[in-house]
Parts: sequence; structure tokens; C-alpha cells
Amino acid sequence: MAVDSKGALLLLLITAVLYDGSSSSKATQPPHIILIVADDLGWNDVSFHGSDQIPTPNLDSLAYSGVILGNYYVSPICTPTRSAIMTGRHPIHTDIMSPGGMMLVDFTLRFPPNALPCVGLQHGVISGATPFGLPLNETILPQYLKPLGYATHIVGKWHLGMYAWDYTPTYRGFDSFYGYYTGAEGYVDHVNGIHASLGYKGLDLRNGTEPVWTENGTYSTELFATEAERIIASHDTSKPLFLYLPHQAVHSGNPDNPLQAPQKYIDKFPHIQHPGRRTFAAMVSALDDAVGNVTKALSARGMLENSVIIFTTDNGGPAAGFDMNYASNWPLRGVKNTLWEGGVHGTGFVHSPLIKQPKRTTHELLHVCDLLPTIYTLAGGDSTELKNLDGTNVWETISRGVESPRVEVLHNIDPKRKTAALRYSDYKIILGEAYKGAWDGWYPPEGVTTNRSKETNHVPRWSGPLKIKCGEKPANASTNCKPRDNPCVFNIKEDPCEFNNIADWNQPLLTFLMGRLEAYSATAVPIRNQPTDPRGNPKYHGGVWSPWINLTDTSVSTNELFGSLQ
Repeated sequence: MAVDSKGALLLLLITAVLYDGSSSSKATQPPHIILIVADDLGWNDVSFHGSDQIPTPNLDSLAYSGVILGNYYVSPICTPTRSAIMTGRHPIHTDIMSPGGMMLVDFTLRFPPNALPCVGLQHGVISGATPFGLPLNETILPQYLKPLGYATHIVGKWHLGMYAWDYTPTYRGFDSFYGYYTGAEGYVDHVNGIHASLGYKGLDLRNGTEPVWTENGTYSTELFATEAERIIASHDTSKPLFLYLPHQAVHSGNPDNPLQAPQKYIDKFPHIQHPGRRTFAAMVSALDDAVGNVTKALSARGMLENSVIIFTTDNGGPAAGFDMNYASNWPLRGVKNTLWEGGVHGTGFVHSPLIKQPKRTTHELLHVCDLLPTIYTLAGGDSTELKNLDGTNVWETISRGVESPRVEVLHNIDPKRKTAALRYSDYKIILGEAYKGAWDGWYPPEGVTTNRSKETNHVPRWSGPLKIKCGEKPANASTNCKPRDNPCVFNIKEDPCEFNNIADWNQPLLTFLMGRLEAYSATAVPIRNQPTDPRGNPKYHGGVWSPWINLTDTSVSTNELFGSLQ
């Protein structure tokens, strides 16, 4: 068919629109994905959950206009959750290619000693001078995204191993890294001195692989937000961006000054009488502003309209002075690093213009392992092709409100600590005892007074905040469950605060749940944890936490090295 000059001009215009990267190609480009992880944020530390102490307007704005995750679970402590984010696997399954099928926990014999070789990440965390990390035969999230055309960047906390360079972020699929390798440090000097009393202390801040000495005095929450904004401002928008932003906030810093915040934030909370809780609230407020600034940066580049922002905590809050901190999980039971709901019921939301049914809370069961296959699907991949994952693509649940494909969540099986917990449908089983039961209670936030600040949160919202209702607490709530002696069972839907142990009169249910734990245990790999290696001491590496396993320093004597352990 002949085309006249007007028709030719129209055809050229249509062609230009279709192939111009500044127009319709944006709509078909995979979304920018921003994954923000708060460290140790408790359930009751955000106002979209009903905190009447700490307004979080920027988080609220994203949460209320997106989808709040009301039935979402994480691991009870840092490294295991970060491992699950990066691999889509439970910590008991990292390095799944190693020999499996080993029964690590005999539930009938009450957790006998385990002397098998180390491979899993289900116990504790990776300390700075311990020679282990997330196994190198694991493909991790940025390595999945690079072949799909993504630019990949990490700003903040790594905490998945650094004893050899191969375990660090820029060797594992990230184009850039600005942050710290270890688990905690000072917010202002960026020095990890968690074990300074044992002689282990050093700078832990890097740009790529180079130490950064020039930011002493810059508050890390603001520093990381500024770097994230810089990445967004310089990003080539013809490519999709994956920005992993695991903040230091609101984890405790060094023991000599664990909670730190700029005075301008502390001054916002005169109504909180308790000094620890007041400073903690200031730390949350700084985090809230940081998230707001990153959101503004996305908007300024025209990227927000094609972005998915995922916000999650890594575990429940360290409440009531646990770990030198004053987070709050109220009214949930327990704290960080326990398997009670306060340790594993995660704070999270997803915000995106791509969500088909926004402005709602989903109460569908979700788990941190689901992030990887969901992100991979959003990026244009086929998550059904990913093998040996414990996570499932849940985008349709988040976006359209369809039923979650997930029916159960393994909270953890720790053969060294002798603890385990699992959620199946509405029911949860928990056995074993952390800290000899010292942190098994319910901890209201400190500093609650009638002298409430007049500041209110005016963020537009479609409903009230997501509050957990516990029902009446029975007098025997603290004594009707002794998981060290016998497994306990709770109906989490009806009893989210774990007041009423129903194991004794639900024997078939108990048997079924024990069977599910035993099935997981049969697939678990042994723990990977290793003892401290004195060669990792920063004093041997210019005062910097550095990979050390392949380095030889002939100036360090054997007596000096191993004498530091005594």
C-alpha cells in the first residue's frame, strides 16, 4: 500500500515514539527496584503500625499508598535474614549442594550434640574476624539481575562475610559498594569496636574496596542516604536500577555509645522520658527522613513512576535494653534473636505505581525468602526456572490481592542453640529456649507519658494504622508454655501475642507440626560458624577491618597472633 507524505510523516512519528527511550520504552522497561532494609526495627517503632511515640511520615506515605505486609516474617537475627534476601533460601539450606539429608536435630532426644562439618547460616551472625561467609557456590540476587540488564548497587551494611575478597559485594554481582562489611559500628566514626575489650577495633567504611577515612563526623544514616541519592542522580535511566540499601539504623553501635542520633532529632521527642527510648526514636526519625530523601531523588529523575520500593526490617526489635537498645515490638512477645513473634514478625511494605490494587494491607502469609523470586519476576525473569529455592514469587498477592501460594514459614532450626519454630497456616510451634527464657516476655515501650508531643502525623491514609489486638492476657500467660521442656503451639491468627499454649489439648495438631519440623530438619545442612581468627584483627591491617585469609604478614609472630586469643 502506498503511503503519502503525510502518512510517511505520521509513520516516522509513531516509530520515533515507539523507540525513543524517553517515552513509551520506559513503560516497557523492567522497573527500578529499591530494596531498603532497616536493622533491628521493631513492630511498634513506626506510626503506620500505630506507634504513638514515633511519627514516621515518609514511611507512612509509602506504606499507605502501597501495600502494608501484615503477615510477613523474617529471620530472628541479621545474617540469616540477609542470607535469605540474597539467596531465596532458608539459612538451613545455604550451600544446598553440599551433602544433605542429614538429621541434625532429633526432636525426640531433645537436640543431641552436633559434630558435623559446618556449612549453614542458621546460628548467630558472622563476626568481623571469623573466617566464614555466605557460600560462594550460591548465586545471589545481583547475580540474577545482571543478565537481565540491571545496574546493581549496594549502600550500607553487608554482614555476609568478608574474610576473603571473593565474599565481598563487588565480587558477588554488585557494580558498586559503599558501606561496611561487619555487623555493627559507631554511627559517626564508622569504627567497629564491638569487641574492643578483646583488642579488635578498626575502621569499617569502604567505597568499593578502598577504606574511607574522610567521613568521621558524618552520621551514617545521612551518609548512606546521600550516597543513594548520588547513585540515583547519576544513573543511566535507559537501564533498570537495582539499589540495595541496608541501613545501619537502628542497630546499636559500639558498647561505649550504643545509641546515637543528631541532636536535632533527639530534640523532636521531649515527650519520651526514657533517654534510651528517646534517642532510639531520634534514630528512627533520621531513618524516616533518609527514606524520604531517596524517594524524592527517584521522583526528581522521573524514575519513581516505574519503581518498586520494598521496605523491610531484618528482624524484630531489641527491646527493653536487650543488646543495649530500646526498640519496641509491643504488643508482640519476645525480642530480636528469639523465635517469639516479636523476633520474627517483620515490619514491611511494598510501594509502587505498578501495584494494581494499592492502598491496602495484605494479611496473606509471606516470608523474606519470597523477595528474591518476586524481584526476579519483576525484573523480567521466570522464577519457576530457579531451582532449590524456599521462596515463591508473591507479586500477584502483593499487587492484585490473590491468595498467597505460601502455607507455611520455617522460622528457624538452630541445632547449637537447640531451638526451632515453624508457622503452618494459622498455627505456630515453638520449642527450645533462648537466653534461658530471660527474654520471653512482653515489653511495652519505655517513656510513655501523658505529656505526648502535639506533633501529629497528617499523612493521607485509607484506614487507621495496622494495630495488633491481643485479647485478654491470662494470668498464666508466662507459665503455660515452657518450650525448653515441651513444644508449645499457638493459634497466631486468634492469639498473635502468644498468650495461650494449646498444645496439651491438640495432640494431632502438635504431631503434625512436629512432623513438619522433622521434615525440614532432614534437609538441613550443618552450621557454618567458625571460631575467631586472630589474623583478622584490624591492628594487622592498618587499623581497618579487611579481608585477611589470603594475606601473609611476616611481621606478625605466631605468639603475638595466638596470644591475642588468651
